[in-house]
This record gives sequence, structure tokens and C-alpha cells, in this order.
Amino acid sequence: MMSRSSVASGACLAILLAAGLAPPSALADEEAAPAASALVQVVALKKGSLPAIVTLYGSAQASTRARQTLMAPGSARVARVDVRLGETVAPGAPLLELTSTPATAASYEQAKSALAVAEQSVTRTRSLLAQHLATAQQLNDAQKAEADARATLRSLQTQGAGGELTVRAEFAATVTALSVSVGAVVNEGTALLDLVRPQALVVQAGAVPDVARTISVGNDVRITPIGAARALQGKVLLRGAAIDAATGLVPIEISLPANSMLPGEQAVAAVSTGQVQGYLVPHEAVLLNDEGNPYVVQVIGGVAHKVDVRVLGTVDNQDAIAGNLTASAPVVLSGNYQLENGMKVRFEGAPGRAAP
Repeated sequence: MMSRSSVASGACLAILLAAGLAPPSALADEEAAPAASALVQVVALKKGSLPAIVTLYGSAQASTRARQTLMAPGSARVARVDVRLGETVAPGAPLLELTSTPATAASYEQAKSALAVAEQSVTRTRSLLAQHLATAQQLNDAQKAEADARATLRSLQTQGAGGELTVRAEFAATVTALSVSVGAVVNEGTALLDLVRPQALVVQAGAVPDVARTISVGNDVRITPIGAARALQGKVLLRGAAIDAATGLVPIEISLPANSMLPGEQAVAAVSTGQVQGYLVPHEAVLLNDEGNPYVVQVIGGVAHKVDVRVLGTVDNQDAIAGNLTASAPVVLSGNYQLENGMKVRFEGAPGRAAP
């Protein structure tokens, strides 16, 4: 059977709890409990500089001087194609063969006949002149007609009208475009194929005008082919002064080491445009808030303080930042994501010791 004293004690406890008051023992336990703190790693702030980097995207292409488009010298039919798209060929290698069309063959025969007639005319006029039956002007006219007929025949022979014409590579090259197939009939000036010198490729990229204005010819560039771990070194060869209507960007041309990329291969180009000054911190020290703005957490008096910053530049795993920072206060490196303003912190490696 419960005693009166026990009933009285329970009643008193119920009254205290109803009034929102904790019993003396509970208050003592609460005061004895240590304040919540977070375990963190910190790094000291230091001033320094980083290269100002502009990132561009482009592909390996032949410069104007390293590209050649071969065109049909006249009306012809494609009899044979000796190369494939992407193939690398040696100087003098056969690329394709052209033969005469019926109309071109007829023109060639007519030119041969015209030359024969002109040669006979010159011989006859020279004989008549010797007999004083023709004038010197008549001989000059006959000789001019012969020269014209010979030039016409030579032009048709150059075009392959006299038979088959083999088109050959003038230099070691890669076939980047093949515009015809066997049996196709082409007219004079029709593009047959494109060749580029693989040892003379450049990265062709583009930049919006405001970014392009920060780029200068001669800037160092770090080029990373897409999907590759290796990085190549190059320099800006051209910073355009007008916008390319096809892309809406200012063209940027970057040098490449010889034979380092394939024509058409995509790459990321990091252009160094100068230096930025600021506080240097590891990249993991910089966080983003709910609005997507960067901030860091500094420890001041053993308490966490969030500070909004601007990221001026990033190179590898290091950021240059600026903001209303306290130069003597360290920045939280590890464990910063869990901190809120006013939270107490303690340093990793010293359990129970609060940060200064």
C-alpha cells in the first residue's frame, strides 16, 4: 500500500511539471551537460595569386594553311576511289581516278582535229609566202590559230579528257571529307575531297565577346582532349575581332603539338589570361548556400561564422576567394557542411578541446 508521503511527492512533481518547472535534480543535470559542438579540420587563410583561367570548348581542325580541297578540273566521271574517309596517305598517293564523259571525249577529239587543221594551215601559208602568194599577216594569223588550238587541246588533256586522270596527294595528309563516289559525274570546280596536314592541326574554339576580350594572342593554354587523362600545352594563335555568324561566338585558334590529336577530336582548353589576387583556400572549403552562392565557415572565438565570398579563380584543387573575411581566423576545411552560425567547434585530433 502506497504511503501518504509517496502520494504527496507524486502530487508535487505533477504540479511542477504542469507549471513547466523542472525538478531541482533535472536542472542540475541540464547545467552539467556540455554544450553541443562539432568536430572540424581548419586551414589558415593566406593571401596569394592564381592564374586567371578561361575555359573554352573546341575541336582539332586544320588551319587554313594546312587544308586543301581538291576539285574536278573539268567535266568527268569518277572511275575509281582509292581512299576512305579518315585515311592518312603519303605524298603522291593516288586518291581517285577520273575518266572522260562522252561530251568531254567529243570535245577532245574536236580539239585534236582543230590542231591538225591549224598545223596544216601554217605549213601551207608559209609555202605560199615563200612564193609571194600570201602575206606575212596571213602567216601570223595561221600561227595564232595553231597556238590557240594547241592551248585548247592541252587544257582538255589537263582535265583528263584524253583518257584517265589520276588525282594524287601533294603532301602527307588525312582525308577529312569525301564528296564523291564511283560513277558520279562531276562538273568543273566540283569538290572531290578535303585533305589536311595532321601535323599542323589547331584547336578551333569560340568565346562570348566579354570573355574573348580577356584573351590575347600568346596566352598559354592547357588542352585536355575529351576522355583523355593527358594534357597538352598550346598558345593562342588567333583571337578574332568579329563574331562568327554560324556560332555567335568570337573565334579563338589555339596551337597544338604535332600529331597530338585527330582531326575533329573534341577538347577542353583552359586559357591563362593573367593573375587574380585573393585568399587561397582548398576547393573543399568553399560551399554553396541554398541560393547557389559561395560561402566559407570561419572559426572566431571558438564559434562558427558563415562568410559570403566571391570565387575569383580556380586552379586544380585551389580557389582564390574574396569577401568580408577575418584574416587571422582559420577556415573550416572538413565538417563545414554541418555548421551553422554560432555553433561551437572543436578541432580534430584534440577530443573535447574547443577551438580557440
